[in-house]
Amino acid sequence: MKCPYCAHLEDKVIDSRLSQEGDTIRRRRECIKCARRYTTYERIDAIPLKVIKRDKKREDFSREKLLNGVLKACEKRPVSVGDIEGIVREIEIEIERNHENEVASTEIGESIMKKLHKLDEVAYVRFASVYRQFKDVNEFVDEIKHMLDKTK
Repeated sequence: MKCPYCAHLEDKVIDSRLSQEGDTIRRRRECIKCARRYTTYERIDAIPLKVIKRDKKREDFSREKLLNGVLKACEKRPVSVGDIEGIVREIEIEIERNHENEVASTEIGESIMKKLHKLDEVAYVRFASVYRQFKDVNEFVDEIKHMLDKTK
């Protein structure tokens, strides 16, 4: 494993834990060279899941793409990395349970929005503004009004 800090190739495993779902092993590692610690996750590679995009094209499911979208929405918000990782993990589990080979990108997007709405309303609005591709400010304002009506 290459150290993300100094790129040294030798480390030692300090702790290993199985995830609650039993599908991932979390390993806490320490670099032999710089002594910094980092975490890795191991999971079994299955047949790649395909995501059906809005234009009907298919692409491989990307956990990194999912994570980056949630991270961007939560940028500069009081949301912990653990909460973000939890959302991504929950969505992955939902997809694995409910879909064998393919999942619609719209289903993933809606799931992210539901989870962000519960976690942080600003992150939700940020994600929704990109995901829903509002055509003008009025659509954006309508979405915020709709969100506020739900919280009353």
